[in-house]
Amino acid sequence: MTRSYDDDCVATREILSLVGDKWSVLVIVNLGAGTMRFSDLKRAIDGISQRMLTLTLRGLERDGLVKRTVFPTIPPRVDYELTRLGRTLLEPVTALAIWAQQHRPEIQRSREAFQRAAKSK
Repeated sequence: MTRSYDDDCVATREILSLVGDKWSVLVIVNLGAGTMRFSDLKRAIDGISQRMLTLTLRGLERDGLVKRTVFPTIPPRVDYELTRLGRTLLEPVTALAIWAQQHRPEIQRSREAFQRAAKSK
């Protein structure tokens, strides 16, 4: 193994852990349609808690994928949008989502067959 290979693996792991969780992917896909407010994102992403959405948005903002803009109104308005870097994720994330939708039945059948085989041992 070379040092370069090790560095590439670390970089790949870091990025996949960043965007590989279901909440980050859903936030990125939703923001791909345009700027959204926190409450709109929460309504659009079924099952996400307020705390998890806050943590996900902070992580994406920290890594330069999402921009947070606060407007000094009463009550304060906060908008979220993908950065230029964040928009580069739309194509691969969308491709992954399409692949998952197309192959979900096949994967489910494989899981069921695996469970049946495990029970019969």
